[in-house]
Amino acid sequence: MTDIDDAPASAPAPAVRPAEAPDPRPLVLVTVGTDHHPFRRLVSWADAYAREHPGVRVLVQHGRTPRPAHAEAAEFLSPAELAGAMSEAAVVVTHGGPGSIVAARRAGHLPVAVARDPELGEHVDDHQLRFVTRLDTSELVRACSSPQQLAAALDRAVERPGEFRIGPEAGPLPEAAARRAGELIDLIAPPAREEHPPPAPVRLDSPDGPSGTDGTGWPEVTAIVPTRDRPDLVRRTLRSITGQDYPGVLRTIVVFDNDDPDHTLADDDPRRPVRVMANTRSPGLAGARNTGILAASGELVAFCDDDDTWLPGKLRRQVEVLLGAPETEIVCCGIRVIYERTEAERVLDRTSVTFADLLASRLTELHPSTFVIRRSALVDGCGTVDEELPGSYAEDYELLLRLARRAPVRTVPEAGVRVLWHRRSHFAGRWRTIATALGRLLEQYPEFRLVPRGHARVAGQVAFAEAAAGRRRAALRWTWTTLRSRPTEPRAYLALAVACGLRPEPVLRTLHTRGKGL
Repeated sequence: MTDIDDAPASAPAPAVRPAEAPDPRPLVLVTVGTDHHPFRRLVSWADAYAREHPGVRVLVQHGRTPRPAHAEAAEFLSPAELAGAMSEAAVVVTHGGPGSIVAARRAGHLPVAVARDPELGEHVDDHQLRFVTRLDTSELVRACSSPQQLAAALDRAVERPGEFRIGPEAGPLPEAAARRAGELIDLIAPPAREEHPPPAPVRLDSPDGPSGTDGTGWPEVTAIVPTRDRPDLVRRTLRSITGQDYPGVLRTIVVFDNDDPDHTLADDDPRRPVRVMANTRSPGLAGARNTGILAASGELVAFCDDDDTWLPGKLRRQVEVLLGAPETEIVCCGIRVIYERTEAERVLDRTSVTFADLLASRLTELHPSTFVIRRSALVDGCGTVDEELPGSYAEDYELLLRLARRAPVRTVPEAGVRVLWHRRSHFAGRWRTIATALGRLLEQYPEFRLVPRGHARVAGQVAFAEAAAGRRRAALRWTWTTLRSRPTEPRAYLALAVACGLRPEPVLRTLHTRGKGL
């Protein structure tokens, strides 16, 4: 994915007016970025507007698209020229690239965005269409998909430029306001720590449960436990689940992935039944989770890895939150991380987590073994676990992002799960898989480009994984990507150290003893 930010330094100078003869007409700046695919549609729309509105100056940075006939034209703009044009412009029209949109917003503009369409040969995939739609829904851009829409938006912007500026100021923004402009986007500026009040507590003083009648008010929960080659650990996990004080029916489905099912684990207890089955979908953690989700019959599903254990009262407290907040789709809780002989508690100091929060930070407190989810949100909503991620790495994080885009993730601010980190982890040493999966995650969620901290975090993880895999050139490339997003990102320097010969294992061991991951 390429954007204006990547324009070559040797780009030809734009056809701009000399400084000694300023043009009094309002300026419309149109930029299509540096992608090698032509964007004839947007350029022709802008050229038609220039032809029909001689009282408006239209400057089109057209890139690989043939130059317009009526508008002023520049194949590429240097960063300084782009900044100058944005400072002068009454309105900025961009393609759907994150770099272009961020540049316009940082210059104080609410950009008018036209997404490239792969079916018209304007891009390789539909990520711009999805990206612009999301931003338009959040009122972070004005999306246009027809020449009539674009002309109407430009007419309004020329007539009322204040409506296309970020912040309370109308007209040209002073430099300080322009610097603040990008901070007004909620994907860049962290939201308030607590955007939603905690749900009202559910009354449990009646022996019949929340419904106050016959106890059926407690929804049925299905705990899904994927497992492979851990017979002793999975039995301990099952004891922690079936021993919960949850008043309703709690079913457990143990899904064996690439392993023969152990049917001795099954139990037909009517209140705590345990079912054993083989993974019927794609091999891996994601396929095993989905096997359990699709086999579940209850209203709620809960995840637990086969090397983790639920603490007493964990499930009941999370279901109470779901009962008190019908709009909530997922509830998590804090964790106690056990690594060798150390233990560290990780608990969030808030009860609500947004999509923007998760772009900025993985929030390792939201461990998959803490997930309690409305099954309908997966099967009939955002979809089940992504089985396309290489090795199923980061499948839990990707699912959190999808769910958080629909509604905030709720959390119980106390530890409810003991998470065992150990050298038998399924992903221990699988650096190529980790690097590939995280790189795909950045492609799948272009919103990361709007959050330098979050983009640098994931890119830094890729850099470290590539260095640990011995792919020095790829590690250095990703390190540079990381530093461009955030020069202070520590993962970049850890990746450099590993690329220069430091073994990755001591680094991870030090982090794990503090209850932290990479």
